[in-house]
Amino acid sequence: MNISTYTIKPKLPNSLKPLEELARNLWLSWNFDAVQLYIRLDYDVWLQSQQSPVRTLGMVSQERLAEVAKDDSYLSALNEVYGRFLKYKKGETWYRGSRKDVVAYFSMEYGMDVSLPIYSGGLGMLSGDHMKTSSDMGLPLVGIGLLYRQGYFKQYLNADGFQQETYPENDWYNMPVERKNDKNGNPLKISVDLAGRVAVAQIWEVKVGRSFLYLLDTNIEENAQDFRNITSALYGGDKETRIQQEILLGIGGIRALRALGINPAATHMNEGHAAFLGLERVREIMVEKHFNFDEAREVVWPTNIFTTHTPVPAGNERFDIGLIEKYFRPWTQTLGISWKDFLGLGRERVYDDHEPFCMTVLALKMAAYANGVSKLHGEVSRIMWKGLWPNLPLEEIPISHVTNGVHPRTWVSNNMTDLLDRYFGTHFNDEPTDLAIWDRMDRISDEELWRTHERRRERLVAFARDRIRQNLKRNGAVERRIQKAEDALSPYVLTLAFARRFATYKRGNLLLRDPDRLLRLLRDKDRPIQLIFAGKAHPMDMPGKELIKEIIHFAEHHDVESRIIFLENYDMTMGHYLTAGADVWLNTPRRPLEASGTSGMKASMNGVLNCSILDGWWDEAYNPEVGWAIGRGEEYEDTKLQDEVESKALYDLLEREIIPLFYQRGRDGLPREWIKMMKTCMKEIGHSMSSHRMLMDYSNKFYFPALKNYRRLVKDDYTEAKSLAAYMTKLHQSWDSLKINKVESNSKPVMQRGDSLTVSATIELGALKPEDVLVELYHGTVSNQGNDITNARRTEMKPLGQQGNSYQYQVRIECADTGQQGHTVRILPKHEALVHPYRTGLIKWA
Repeated sequence: MNISTYTIKPKLPNSLKPLEELARNLWLSWNFDAVQLYIRLDYDVWLQSQQSPVRTLGMVSQERLAEVAKDDSYLSALNEVYGRFLKYKKGETWYRGSRKDVVAYFSMEYGMDVSLPIYSGGLGMLSGDHMKTSSDMGLPLVGIGLLYRQGYFKQYLNADGFQQETYPENDWYNMPVERKNDKNGNPLKISVDLAGRVAVAQIWEVKVGRSFLYLLDTNIEENAQDFRNITSALYGGDKETRIQQEILLGIGGIRALRALGINPAATHMNEGHAAFLGLERVREIMVEKHFNFDEAREVVWPTNIFTTHTPVPAGNERFDIGLIEKYFRPWTQTLGISWKDFLGLGRERVYDDHEPFCMTVLALKMAAYANGVSKLHGEVSRIMWKGLWPNLPLEEIPISHVTNGVHPRTWVSNNMTDLLDRYFGTHFNDEPTDLAIWDRMDRISDEELWRTHERRRERLVAFARDRIRQNLKRNGAVERRIQKAEDALSPYVLTLAFARRFATYKRGNLLLRDPDRLLRLLRDKDRPIQLIFAGKAHPMDMPGKELIKEIIHFAEHHDVESRIIFLENYDMTMGHYLTAGADVWLNTPRRPLEASGTSGMKASMNGVLNCSILDGWWDEAYNPEVGWAIGRGEEYEDTKLQDEVESKALYDLLEREIIPLFYQRGRDGLPREWIKMMKTCMKEIGHSMSSHRMLMDYSNKFYFPALKNYRRLVKDDYTEAKSLAAYMTKLHQSWDSLKINKVESNSKPVMQRGDSLTVSATIELGALKPEDVLVELYHGTVSNQGNDITNARRTEMKPLGQQGNSYQYQVRIECADTGQQGHTVRILPKHEALVHPYRTGLIKWA
């Protein structure tokens, strides 16, 4: 069938023209007064459109548009919002430097608004907040991702409580995306080679305030059906589809930026999915400058940033060598390296033929800057990947951390935002990087804060009842049972929410382990609690699906369906209601399996108190004034024992601390001590876990240094990069011949604090010169076993002179610490163009 296609746009009266521009910029997703403009057009249509401003404009009748175009009140609101939007786009920002060279941010998913369903969970929410915050701060950053025809699945439960999935098609022409065209008006396209066949992708643009996100789409006529399906579903398909998606994201993403005329001077890989971009960037330099692989790699390495999100080895993407060979064997000719060396880029043990190809390893080897997403996750990551830097002390493994954050104006409810704006002033909106503004929480009266929170709980209960009614009708429930849904939950009862992906390690059923104890809490006439669960299990995760079913059956079996409910199809809309309307945010992962988590941050900024295992972000944010910790950060070998101990600790917290504090009311009916915790929580978490703090950290630690490295490297036609590559080649050739022959000192068995210690070392450098290496005294407290130095200090040793083939090095230090102290000597690389000296395999100890 030959179908001619064209696009029809709504016909807006001139006075309403700004509605089209606002609908196609996700700035409105964190400005509720902008969203209200579309709700006011026609509330029923807004609901039918699934809260899509673009689709709402297309569905509202021309008669209604004509009526609104003459409504003074509506036009006044529109002009006020549009004026603020224009002021925002042109206003001064935190970043005021050059925007000529950009940081390209690559992520598999982006959760920015319910009207753009290309996200599944935490990684997408983080990426969405990252883009919004980069807009607020005016950073020279663009996003790259994929445009999924089906996005992530929609969840529904059958009558037995078992999760089912549907995959509705996305209608891009009624969503806030716009296809990019070339100068002739034709769709802009790029291509990638996939095992000897060419896949073509077109590019779509999403406007995010001042920032731009570009999405690749292979669902076009030029492609065979299997290639059209590459962007059919987020995390869909088999391993072959995954490697095709990741080639398109990494390699195709770089080519898309080139086609758009954008120079990705630095790249940020958000998880290992995008790691192939490192190969494409190397290939570009090799073709453009006629460099060899080693030279090109030294150009790219200092400008790559990698963020890992996965604290378990199994969670890191690995491909069988057969699949890698199918798609990348020709790359060995392109890059001029052997097949063994190519595979070594993705292996911890470079020449282990049984080890698969790991995307995280590839990203770590191609990036000078790497980080975990919380302080604890940084520590876990250094332990996980220490094999890539053999003989390097754990604390020096070059993986740091930037703790995740959330975008306040997206996640703080509109009622609470109105309250904060009133007390914080315009500064809160206009200068979001001034985090000290949260100190003004103390200005807000207890009465106003509690009234605002209670209103949010009432709305959560109304939302939950409506969802339950819809689900019961869909499953064919009798009218009596549907009427019973009217009694589900109470707007006056202590409400605990557990909402996240239903994976077994997150332990959604931890509270069900002692049914009698839980039922007493649920049925207490004076001080009851109620529980709201939400979250999706992966379609292939049967144990996760059984967890959901267990919760449903527990509520039915014990006749507490009005006190324990499960809300289907957890998405951004539901997330807003839950993080704003609950009283306690419950999080029960097995430590240390949660890298960071962000939903608890969103809840905290709304005044919802966290009760959580000390894992991820909560491990560093917790103190007794902002919430509750389940346990003290213990880690167990026996998971059954862990579940038993931590479930009892959770019951104890509820019975002895949380429930009494919530129901402890003064004569005015206010829980003053609870409100005090709410204020402290909002102040401290608002200050420390804002995405603006996160982006300032990324900028100062990674983005600005990487851009500076790029500008330095391209000077004089990459002379410094070539020098560094030649240096690294010489280093690898000579490293085995380095010898630390003798280490001597004037130390005595017992020394006094303040004494001077002089250490000398005789070192053979072979073909190297003293300026080629960093010789350090590594000194500090010796462990009880006598085989390790803790809290080490590093002091550079200076060459005194040459004797034959050897150099004499010496350093003098002051004895500062008491107790058992010790020292040794080591050699590291040294070159002015090195971001850090910790290159794989290049460390030599005495």
